[in-house]
Amino acid sequence: MRILFGLLAALAGIYSLFIFIRIILSWFSKSSGTKLESFLQIVTDPYLNWWKKNLNLRIASLDFSVVAAIVTLSLLQTIFHSLYISGSITIGNILAIVLFALWSIVSFIAGFCVVIIVLRAIAYFTNRNIYSRFWGTVDSISQPILYRMNRIIYGNKTGNYLKGMIFSVLILTGIIIAGRFLVMYLANILRALPF
Repeated sequence: MRILFGLLAALAGIYSLFIFIRIILSWFSKSSGTKLESFLQIVTDPYLNWWKKNLNLRIASLDFSVVAAIVTLSLLQTIFHSLYISGSITIGNILAIVLFALWSIVSFIAGFCVVIIVLRAIAYFTNRNIYSRFWGTVDSISQPILYRMNRIIYGNKTGNYLKGMIFSVLILTGIIIAGRFLVMYLANILRALPF
C-alpha cells in the first residue's frame, strides 16, 4: 500500500509540473503549436477546463481557478506523500497530513509570489516592454503583491520600489524556509501521538 501512495504522490507531482509548464507557455503570444504544447494541452486541458467550468474565479483578465487546480493537486501530493512515509493511519498522522496540506497551500502561494516578484524584477532591470502579453500579465499580478508587501515593510510611508521587491522576496523566502522547518517539527510531534 505504501508503494501505491508513493506512486500517486509522484504522479501528482509530475502532473503539477505539466500544468505549470502549460501555464507558463500560455503567457507567451500564441505560437504555432509545437508538439510539446499539443501534448500538454491534451494532458492538462481536461483537468483545467473542469476547474474553469465549475469554479469560476476570473478577476479581470486573470483566471484563478487554475491556481485552485494546482493547489488541489499539491494537497493530494502532500497527502499521498505523508501516507507513503507514515505507512499507517492514526489520528496523529491525520493531523500531520492536514498540517502538511495547509502548509502546502501557504507555501505554494508564497512561492508563486516569489516567482512573480523575481520576474517583475527582471523586467525592471532589463527595461522590458511591460505592454507585451507576458510582461503585462506579470505586472498585473505583481503589483497587488508588491503593494501589500510594501505596506507590511514600510507601513503608510512610501518606500523604494526596488528595495521593496528585494525585501519582499527575502521575507517570502524566509517564510517558506522557516515554515517548512516548523511544519516538519510540528508534524513529527503529531505523528508521535499515541493514538
